[in-house]
Amino acid sequence: MHPIFARKGRLGPYLAACAPLAAVLMALLARPGALSLEEAAAVSVPMTLLYGFLGLSAWYPARGLPLAGDRLAFLIVTHGVAAVFTSAVWVFAGAGLVRLIALAPGFALLPGRYAGEVPVLFSAGLLLYLLSVALHYVLLAFEAIREAERREAALEILARKAELEALKAQIHPHFLFNSLNSISALVGSDPAKAREMCIGLADFLRQSLSVGERAAIPLSEEIALATSYLDVERARFGRRLAVETDVTPEGGACVVPPLLLQPLVENAVVHGIATLEAGGTVRMQAERTGRRLRIVIENPYDPEAPPKRRGGLGLKIVRDRLSALYGGEALFAARRLDGRHLAILSIPIRADV
Repeated sequence: MHPIFARKGRLGPYLAACAPLAAVLMALLARPGALSLEEAAAVSVPMTLLYGFLGLSAWYPARGLPLAGDRLAFLIVTHGVAAVFTSAVWVFAGAGLVRLIALAPGFALLPGRYAGEVPVLFSAGLLLYLLSVALHYVLLAFEAIREAERREAALEILARKAELEALKAQIHPHFLFNSLNSISALVGSDPAKAREMCIGLADFLRQSLSVGERAAIPLSEEIALATSYLDVERARFGRRLAVETDVTPEGGACVVPPLLLQPLVENAVVHGIATLEAGGTVRMQAERTGRRLRIVIENPYDPEAPPKRRGGLGLKIVRDRLSALYGGEALFAARRLDGRHLAILSIPIRADV
């Protein structure tokens, strides 16, 4: 489809841009010895509008013969023939238009005077065609730029989607490693609890796999899933592991990427609760402030406990996912303060992540 008709609102400005051309054509026809000013005005306005539509036909040869091609001679001949044909049609249609205008009082002599201006009008038609061709090559250039931008944006989206899928694929192996490690610690000392943890783990995996298929879920559902994981860990830690949630209704309704908090609560257990003989409380807090969502995962830890060799992967997954989804709009920080570890996220609120 012609770009002028491809979108609403383009035809009006295009026809309005013909007004200066109508003024130039009127001045040309009203020169001394040609038409009177009234006759020139009566002819120039409708003929300019007529050429405005005839000139749109230049789009098709311009699209088929790009300036970057190596067929310059063929391009010149094609546009030359099209210019002659379009100008001839314009002048011939103008003759019919003049006969209609001549029916009005005071314009009876207009057809004869118009015939004397045919060479001038034909030459003007050739120039108008060249102007139309130039306009359409500019439109083609803009269309090419926009298409390149669309392709680049589509490739960027595909690359980001692939990156997100790769990051998401790391979550379950990372989680399984920690969970199986926990189960192995119970097999020798408490087989009943190990079995209980296996059952809980199977239920949790079923939930997390169904959630992972979705692009975004409400934060309340993500918090419930994280709580479900912590319930699995209670089979091992018992009363040493407590869970608190403080999520406002507005914050819980915001959507987030699925399994975003999973690596953080795992870290809270593996690098926090597990290092303390008395255990502690994992606290999940979330609230909406304006157009942003703030989430805090807090847990105690033993500052003197030796660092675990597998630490850091969970935080890296979270950082990479936030970067891929939100770019520089997302903030993530991990802080240690007075024997407590805080993972703080601040992300923009979106209808669909």
